[in-house]
Amino acid sequence: MINIAIVEDDNFLLQTLNLVLQKNEKINVIGLFNNPEKALTEIPILKPDIVLMDLDLGKQHISGVACIARLKSSNHEILFLILTISEDHEKVFDALSAGALGYILKSASKEKIIDAIFELSEGGSPMTPSIARKIASSFNQKPENLVKEASSNMLTFREKEVIELISKGKLEKEVANELFISYKTVKAHISHIYAKLHVNTRVEALNKYFGR
Repeated sequence: MINIAIVEDDNFLLQTLNLVLQKNEKINVIGLFNNPEKALTEIPILKPDIVLMDLDLGKQHISGVACIARLKSSNHEILFLILTISEDHEKVFDALSAGALGYILKSASKEKIIDAIFELSEGGSPMTPSIARKIASSFNQKPENLVKEASSNMLTFREKEVIELISKGKLEKEVANELFISYKTVKAHISHIYAKLHVNTRVEALNKYFGR
């Protein structure tokens, strides 16, 4: 069972997300917050596995980025998934730098949002393809021009295929289908990539591989 808290200032959307997620027998919503200041107080007590966080929480409140940064500083085990309308890649970087590990648009289907929750829970870094493409397009070096790790840490041909597909916004399942390999094999390749690049998240891996 994955315990979820949601921080969203739109009450209608907050309740809609609650209803959608509670229908999944493997998800348990344990906290609903339309006020980030209240979330800062109660989330450390509730200790959810994952927090769905909006970025824009109203002018009278702190931002989602600030909320993540404060919570993450003393609650390292909690995973944060951004759920927002914004496709601004600068906000993406700010949110990821604050400690978020995934970034999904509110326009995504309920199935995509649920898939993102499970992917995050399983060690992935789910990201809406359009967001991933914006991040990839901001890289100013091509892979062949990068300064690589020591030769013993060079990525294999297959690992390069995997990370380049991820940079195009492909999810793990889509990478598996495109390369005709299993989802489990893709996860293994990603783990190897992280280890070789000395990173812990998808965004860090892309930044390092593409030399941002």
